[in-house]
Amino acid sequence: MTIINLSDGNSVLNQFIAEIRDKDVQKNHMRFRRNLERIGEIFAYEISRRLNYRPGEVTTPLGIAECSLPCDEIVLATILRAGLPLHNGLLNYFDRAQNAFIAAYRKYGKDNKFDIKLEYCTSPSVDGKVLIIADTMLATGASLVIAYQKLLEQGTPSATHFVCPIASCYGVEYLSKNLPHKNVTLWVGAIDEELTNKSYIVPGLGDAGDLAFGDKL
Repeated sequence: MTIINLSDGNSVLNQFIAEIRDKDVQKNHMRFRRNLERIGEIFAYEISRRLNYRPGEVTTPLGIAECSLPCDEIVLATILRAGLPLHNGLLNYFDRAQNAFIAAYRKYGKDNKFDIKLEYCTSPSVDGKVLIIADTMLATGASLVIAYQKLLEQGTPSATHFVCPIASCYGVEYLSKNLPHKNVTLWVGAIDEELTNKSYIVPGLGDAGDLAFGDKL
C-alpha cells in the first residue's frame, strides 16, 4: 500500500485541517462541513493526477482544441455519516462518478472493546473501476477494512484510493497489514500519534459526525 501524507508539503490544505481541528471554529457546523468539502476537493485533484487519460478534442466557437481527458470509471464510496461532506467534495470534482454508501458503527462491550457492525451497503459494480473510499477519521482502521471487503463483493477495482483527512499511526499500520500492497493508496492530511483507550484519535478533532450534523443520542 502506498501512503501519501499531503501535510508533508505546505499548501492551503494546512489551513483547512487546522480549522476542522480548532474547537472554536468547530462551533460553526456549516463551516466545519464546508472545510471537509474543500478538503475533499483537494484530495480529488491530487488523485486525478494518478488517473488514466486519453487524447480528445472539443469544438470551441473558433475551432478545434486538443485536450487530455480522464478515461477511468470511478466509484466514490463513503462511510456514513461523518464522511458525507468529504464525499461531496470529491463528487464536486469527480462529478461523473458512481456512488456507494456504507453504514457502519462501533458496538461497544466491556473494557471499551468494540466490534464494527456493518448494517447497510449500496454500491454499483466496482469491477475494473477506480474505487475511492472516503472517511474523515482513520482511527483503528477496522471499519475501512470491513467496508473495503464488502465493496469487493461488487467486483475487483483496477485501483483503490482511501481518503482520510485525519489518521492515527495505529490505523495506518493496520491498513498496511490488512490491505493489498498493489494498486492501493492511502491519502491522509495528518497523522496523529495517539489513540485513547476508547480508540479516539489524539489530538484528532473530536466526533466528526456530531461536528458536521449535530449531536446524536
